[in-house]
Amino acid sequence: MQANDRHPLTNDLSSLISFLNASHSPHHTMHEAAALLGGAGFAELPARGAWKLQKGGSYFVKCFGTMMVAFTVGSEYRPGDPFRLAACHIDWPCYYVKPAPEQVSGGCLKLAVEPYGGMIHATWLDRPLSCAGIVTVKSANVLEPQRRLFDFEEPILTVPNLAIHLNREVNKGVAMNPNKDMLPIAKTVEKEFNKDGFFLGKLAERLGVNSEDILSFDLCLYNAEQPVLCGFDKDILTAPRLDNITSTYAVLYGITNTARKRGVTAAILFDNEEVGSGTKQGADSATLGMTLEKISLALGSSRSEYLDALNGGFMLSCDVAHAVHPNHAEMADGSSCSLMNAGVSLKMNYEQRYSTEARGIGIIEGLCKKYDIPFQRYMNRPDLRGGGTLGSYAASQLGMSTADVGVPMLAMHSARETMGAKDQDALNRLVESYMNEE
Repeated sequence: MQANDRHPLTNDLSSLISFLNASHSPHHTMHEAAALLGGAGFAELPARGAWKLQKGGSYFVKCFGTMMVAFTVGSEYRPGDPFRLAACHIDWPCYYVKPAPEQVSGGCLKLAVEPYGGMIHATWLDRPLSCAGIVTVKSANVLEPQRRLFDFEEPILTVPNLAIHLNREVNKGVAMNPNKDMLPIAKTVEKEFNKDGFFLGKLAERLGVNSEDILSFDLCLYNAEQPVLCGFDKDILTAPRLDNITSTYAVLYGITNTARKRGVTAAILFDNEEVGSGTKQGADSATLGMTLEKISLALGSSRSEYLDALNGGFMLSCDVAHAVHPNHAEMADGSSCSLMNAGVSLKMNYEQRYSTEARGIGIIEGLCKKYDIPFQRYMNRPDLRGGGTLGSYAASQLGMSTADVGVPMLAMHSARETMGAKDQDALNRLVESYMNEE
């Protein structure tokens, strides 16, 4: 996306759609987030080296390529002031291209892929797909290869279904083997076609480099279909990557609209939530704590004052919730369920798959009532384990009170998901009010 095509971080749904269209891989989400923050006056800091921070300043730092901490320093900052954090994750279930992926079968070239996260495999069938991420290229310093952001930017792949005439049981539910059934086709080929190095050659051609200069790549498939508003009242948004670009947009919207005078207010973009958060750029790591401590030290805090800022701080963990499915209402907990277009979901789970406790719920409900933000409580059905999210991991690393919130949606982890068009406004306003409340 060209710089002049970027929508500013506004509370208009078209800005979310623009952000969705720019987020073809976690690396692209990071790139777009950095551009939007830069346009809002945030200065980028190096991951290493001394930081010179000022009261009233706005900054962001990238950690390991796919994690970011964007923060503001209050004009009346004092060492030990509690942190105010809002966190999300920028990854989603998809397929990653394997090294030397080319295979030939049935007169077609297909690519070997590896599943990432818990996707609904069948939803990826019969769709136009593309591929994006980063490619590493040789540089003068062997220990610092060049990282090139890459996107084919057009449909180049598809995974065709097996016709019902050849699989009469398909409508009874068929298990999908990702090593066989989910390999995308890229082109038809002649018998004498030499598959070796074909994919690398296409990368080199697009990047303008020699194939032998490409060292590796980190490329995921993405659904190339566009977000669409549907329904008679255009009140339903269907789009790829709603989980969790909706939350990513909300925390960026909040941090660029905060005017809090006290303490450090931060938006955190984590990676790898869909595979357990246990990476250096995930929520279950020391990276956020190290970054927050570096901020505190740069502002003149002692170690003790930094620990006080953690202990008195609060984190809003933002990730999507399940809406009641109209065809499967029995799968929801009737006492604590969420509907589309009825407001943000406050997620609770006493086994701590969501980190919310009574204090956190009280804080978020109080904000919603004060600012007239529609909200609803959500809990999984007791006999269904449901999913977890990053809040509990990050809270345990920091020792900080946390609450989990998000927009309710249908078809979570599908190649195309569905949400109420009004609910992004509620989440945006909640994060904004949370980040501004003194």
